Amino acid sequence: QRTLTGMQADLLGAHAMGLRNVLLVTGDPPSQGTYADATAIDDVDAIGLTNMVTRLNHGLDIGGQALGGAAAFHVGVAVNLRAPSLEAEWRRLHYKVEAGAEFILTPAVFDLEAFLAAWPALAATGLPVIVGLVPIESLRQAEFIASEVTDVTVPDAMLDRLRAAADPAAEGLAMARELYQALRPRVQGVAIRALHGPADSVERFLRAVPA
Repeated sequence: QRTLTGMQADLLGAHAMGLRNVLLVTGDPPSQGTYADATAIDDVDAIGLTNMVTRLNHGLDIGGQALGGAAAFHVGVAVNLRAPSLEAEWRRLHYKVEAGAEFILTPAVFDLEAFLAAWPALAATGLPVIVGLVPIESLRQAEFIASEVTDVTVPDAMLDRLRAAADPAAEGLAMARELYQALRPRVQGVAIRALHGPADSVERFLRAVPA
């Protein structure tokens, strides 16, 4: 949790250390984490934070005062394809684009049909889209993601394939490759994540797909 001025200080410090690529998200309420009684600092959401970083890129702080030099952040934003109201999510994404977003990162995609249904709205922004992919290692991991991770959908067909597989890790890798091959021609990048699985699953995926 950071105040608005605290986040500005963090960003300027990170920029001084050479960080250039940032992903700006609103985040989850602290009450959903380890400390149920924790309170949130609601100075700014992802839209306001995008505006703030854009101002830094123009050499201005949050008060409009000159910094003596412009930052050079490459600004990324997230989109929740499982938002309770997709209409509201597309509206928020539009505001992020207006605020200065330069690329979009999606959550992990397991449901190809659902992603393709959302693709026209993503493409209409005109921004590069980086899609999240996760090579599943086990049925247990897939069932945990399906029940506990709120911004992704794991199709029943994927769970059925894992249940029937003699080697669930190999089957999960095969499904990730299939998604990669279907999505790569459309998007501008792919972000590989472990997502509650072993970190070396990412390495195995990278070895299994073409460079």
